[in-house]
Amino acid sequence: MKNSVHELTYLKEKIESLKEEGVYRELPVFDGPNEAEINLNGQRVINLSSNNYLGFANHPRLKQAAIAAVEKYGVGAGAVRTIVGNMDIHEELETVLATFKREEAVMVFQSGFNCNAGAIQAIVEKGDLIVSDELNHASIIDGVRLSRADKAVFKHSDMADLDRVLKEKRGDYNNVLIITDGVFSMDGDLARLPEIVALAEAYDCLTYVDDAHGSGVLGENGRGTVDHFNLHGKVDFTIGTLSKALGVMGGYVAGSKTMKQWLSHRGRPLLFSTALPPAVVGALIEGLKMMMETSEFTERLWDNARYLKAGLKDLGYDIGHSETPITPVMIGDEARTMAFSKALMARGVFGSAIVFPTVPKGAGRIRLMVSAAHTREQLDRALEAFKALK
Repeated sequence: MKNSVHELTYLKEKIESLKEEGVYRELPVFDGPNEAEINLNGQRVINLSSNNYLGFANHPRLKQAAIAAVEKYGVGAGAVRTIVGNMDIHEELETVLATFKREEAVMVFQSGFNCNAGAIQAIVEKGDLIVSDELNHASIIDGVRLSRADKAVFKHSDMADLDRVLKEKRGDYNNVLIITDGVFSMDGDLARLPEIVALAEAYDCLTYVDDAHGSGVLGENGRGTVDHFNLHGKVDFTIGTLSKALGVMGGYVAGSKTMKQWLSHRGRPLLFSTALPPAVVGALIEGLKMMMETSEFTERLWDNARYLKAGLKDLGYDIGHSETPITPVMIGDEARTMAFSKALMARGVFGSAIVFPTVPKGAGRIRLMVSAAHTREQLDRALEAFKALK
């Protein structure tokens, strides 16, 4: 007789519930590089779901740099950075990133998620308070849970509510850390960063901005949200990813030398997980050089974003209040959102369905992610698919 515990019956029942709700999915599979068009599940489709903002994921210069790094350094770092996994190429990446971000120092992690999991718990402790926007990314939520600090949440981008929280609680804690996304990934709206910084200064708080979707998109040549608002020196911790606009993988914390020194001793992903492989690091350095050379990639990204948004609005779609290339097409019901995504796919367009628990129930949407690599002809074909489904 089979043991029902080892059959994971309780998980099978949960999976059946997902199927009944119409939100069960299989992982999509594509068979080549992540481009503006891909072969997905055996079908050629326009890819409007990738974070590959600048089209760097398959760029010849990044590929050549990755190959050159493998030839010189091998395929792996071989250890955590604090033991014997810290190569000079890792140090070079951090130097180039600090120059690009116009910050004193940068500490590179293995992913953006690792940044939030490792940095938040390292920079606050018992007796401190974290104040977090209610729509912050899941990695921030998990990072906050890992810390020993107390937590408070303010309503999304509501400065009056943030002021209320700080007024009520600031006097009870040693350090207070205000955390916000720079660009909110599900809606594409910007944090009200100048006002957050002003409140932080008024109440003697630290500021922490997760700029995963602002890096490579906003600011001069894609330097990010802090640069966009000209707030250099006023944000204590800026987090960015190296897997979105730069098209590779990794994450970083930008800020002061003090920040870097401390994280090198207490950032747990750095202490307990092998360093980024040389191929990744070599490609990232090349990508940063390209971004510093020219603004053409970010300009093309924004041109494409404006064109797609205008086309969707003309068709009568609700695209929320996005201020960035992230463009949500609001559908509502979870099952209907999933069905809409499948109908798009049948017309040669991949637009990923985003439903609960990623967004609130009843707030399902197709999240479109345009890139610098899309052609006008591809965007026109995508708009034709949306027109057919209106």
